[in-house]
Amino acid sequence: MKDVIIACDFSSKQQTLSFLDRFEDCKPFVKIGMELFYACGPEIVREIKARGHKIFLDLKLHDIPNTVKKAMHVLSELDVDMCNVHAAGTIEMMKAALEGLTRPDGTRPLLVAVTQLTSTSEERMQKDLLINATIGETIAHYARNAQEAGLDGVVCSPLEATLVKNACGKSFMTITPGIRFKDAAKDDQVRITDPAGARELGTDFIVVGRPITAAEDPVAAYKRCVKDFLG
Repeated sequence: MKDVIIACDFSSKQQTLSFLDRFEDCKPFVKIGMELFYACGPEIVREIKARGHKIFLDLKLHDIPNTVKKAMHVLSELDVDMCNVHAAGTIEMMKAALEGLTRPDGTRPLLVAVTQLTSTSEERMQKDLLINATIGETIAHYARNAQEAGLDGVVCSPLEATLVKNACGKSFMTITPGIRFKDAAKDDQVRITDPAGARELGTDFIVVGRPITAAEDPVAAYKRCVKDFLG
């Protein structure tokens, strides 16, 4: 299972739906993050889902286990395809998230854990967060914790996808933001690569925002991503 996920980081329903209207011949997998969800609430999820899109609900839950469990129970009713938590919330919290997300019939969306944000360098992680291990060691450890908790995979930089696969096995999924075309600006991302590079590193999903949403022709940019990533 491999796919390109478009990060719909817009602040209004009108912007989002107008953007998706441009994709007349396909229904791309989309990510709904904090900006859009906080602006429009769960109704935007229902509307995009009704249009036939798969949805990665990217809210990065990180709280005490009981709160996360209850929040995930609410999110399970939105019929999204993937959602996430912060791995730093501990194995106990991730287990609680999985329990809350699982519906009475045993079905649930994919659940993945954020390791370290792609805007975080090793220097910032060690200085600001007082994590003395290398960023690679930290991400591998967080990935193993997520696997122990029963999660399906992790969100990490494409540069760490191979490391995660080596630590947790090929079936443990990697979802990787930090994707930029070689001829594009890096913006605020630090640990990045291009779609073809992400494919070579073995990642399962790439999450692409501004290189598609800010492109002069978003559909062409999306198709370029698909071609470069899926071959």
